[in-house]
Amino acid sequence: MIPMRKLLSNLFILAFALQGALAPATAAEVVEVGRIVCVVGDEAITSHELATRLAVALKQLQKQGTPLPAADVLERQMLERMIIERVQIQAAREAGIRVDDVQLDQTIARIAESNKLNLLQFQSALQKDGVAYATFREEIRNEMLMARLREREVDSRLVISDGEVDNFIANQATNGGGVEYQLAHILLRAPESASPEQLQKLRARGEQALARARAGENFAQLAAAFSDAPDALQGGEIGWRQLDRLPSLYSEAVSHLQPGQFSELLRSSAGFHILKLVDKRGASGPASIQQTHPRHILIRVNEVVSESEARHKLESVRERIVNGIDFAEQARLYSQDGTAAKGGDLGWLSPGDTVPEFERAMDALKPGELSQVVQSPFGMHLIQVQERRERDVSVERQRSVARQALRERKLDDAFQDWLRQLRDRTYVENRIEEK
Repeated sequence: MIPMRKLLSNLFILAFALQGALAPATAAEVVEVGRIVCVVGDEAITSHELATRLAVALKQLQKQGTPLPAADVLERQMLERMIIERVQIQAAREAGIRVDDVQLDQTIARIAESNKLNLLQFQSALQKDGVAYATFREEIRNEMLMARLREREVDSRLVISDGEVDNFIANQATNGGGVEYQLAHILLRAPESASPEQLQKLRARGEQALARARAGENFAQLAAAFSDAPDALQGGEIGWRQLDRLPSLYSEAVSHLQPGQFSELLRSSAGFHILKLVDKRGASGPASIQQTHPRHILIRVNEVVSESEARHKLESVRERIVNGIDFAEQARLYSQDGTAAKGGDLGWLSPGDTVPEFERAMDALKPGELSQVVQSPFGMHLIQVQERRERDVSVERQRSVARQALRERKLDDAFQDWLRQLRDRTYVENRIEEK
């Protein structure tokens, strides 16, 4: 349920909170770092790596004031999170997705800046927290790999038709009247080919968690103990959402709840869910939105053209533009999409009209400013913002907001389904479960 444009920033927050993970090691490389507790594909997770992640997670939960789950429960939950991370990182590498050192350094500089620190101060702060800078750096690289993999395999393939937008707008009056709901949840993920016995066992765990929640146990603690969702260690918090920005399963359940109440155990293709309505409030949308009129030059990455080749080519094009060559002329010569004939002109874009990495780079530019080389699921871009404007609430904005709401509604379900399939087709030998 996280808006696409916020995904990567949320991942950085998560990475900062869960820092301390070691880089993957192949089974052959594991020497005097503890026994192997799990094999994921051709990589091993060792007891030392697991203990390191557990120590950081315990520190995080204590900072939040969350009552701690039983040690064996937290160990099982943390190992599953590490498995999910590994299968995504392996899939990203197999797909040829890379994060070079220049992109990584730029990202870490932005993280430091967001904490109002320069790079040296940021490194010092990490050291005081007992976190090696090299370890943090590789953790951020992995987070970027997973974000790019998701954008390529899930986000960029999600299609919202004009018919869906029309139906959404027609039915919007019944979708909560602008009321926002603050939610938390627990997800018990089911394997794609789960047997009836596995589903029954999972259902029993869900009923147990629900009964304990209704008996008054701390929901954040239960989420940390039971949930397979990435936000489990944050108490399963989804945050504030309007009903039209939730999956249909969630919106239908939440609309009948009062603050403090819990849903029944819900079943979806991803597994079993428990929702808690924390609070609700009235909401009114902004009276206007900011639109951007950019142009770009795109070099696609494929089997013939590598990321480094595409980047090098665009850096040469950028240098020519900086030295006075016309942007539109270069776009007509080099851009590899339908805008080339128009000098790369993309027209007026509203929030949510393009993929997150492109939108983040575009939003950071001033009118007339030329970006550095930007990577998205479509390839490498140069972006130049020509102008910006504020638009009043209108049919155009209504459709843009509706399209974004539909994306958010569908996106998490699509991601969870894809993640479950990826997990199921990866070889996993969990030696803790085998005990």
